[in-house]
Amino acid sequence: MHVTKQLLSVAFAGATLLHAFPAAAADDSTGPWQEAKDRISTIANDGADSVYLSGWAHHGRNTYSLQQLNELNEKSWGGGYGRTYRNASGNDESLYFMAISDSHKKPQLMGGYAYEWIYPIADIGLEAGVGYTAMMMSRQDYFSGVPFPIALPLASIGTRSTKLMASYVPRLSQNKGNGDVLFMFLRVEFR
Repeated sequence: MHVTKQLLSVAFAGATLLHAFPAAAADDSTGPWQEAKDRISTIANDGADSVYLSGWAHHGRNTYSLQQLNELNEKSWGGGYGRTYRNASGNDESLYFMAISDSHKKPQLMGGYAYEWIYPIADIGLEAGVGYTAMMMSRQDYFSGVPFPIALPLASIGTRSTKLMASYVPRLSQNKGNGDVLFMFLRVEFR
């Protein structure tokens, strides 16, 4: 039941962000709001279906005590669905939703947008990507599960259709025991 509430909260928060601007801004057919709506529409309509599979989160060994590391979950099993569009510049844009097991084995829900600049590797069908993701996230240990916005770096390596991807949550303060987490997952596209 709690996961369902979190899922609905993330979906509601995302929809609210899309409609957060006044109607006058929506009438601006050449402004940044219209560009964002057009981009979302292109990804949703023309993008390839993508499945996300997660399974590993590495907590920085200098940020967490041995006792904390023994209690933290580094098997962040979960998955998700999205749409990925290779734009005219040859870069990837994605809309996605994921549900994983967080560091405390509680549900973590994420939904958002990702942009990656793509770099071919030696004409052998491999490519690397670097970019960012901006998303809404829901975790039970932050804001009682109420979704909150976050932006994180993103990197990948693989083929156009199958990529090993990683994102990094930086250390959030000088205090030990927060942030400094490398999250890895697989994205598989179906064309």
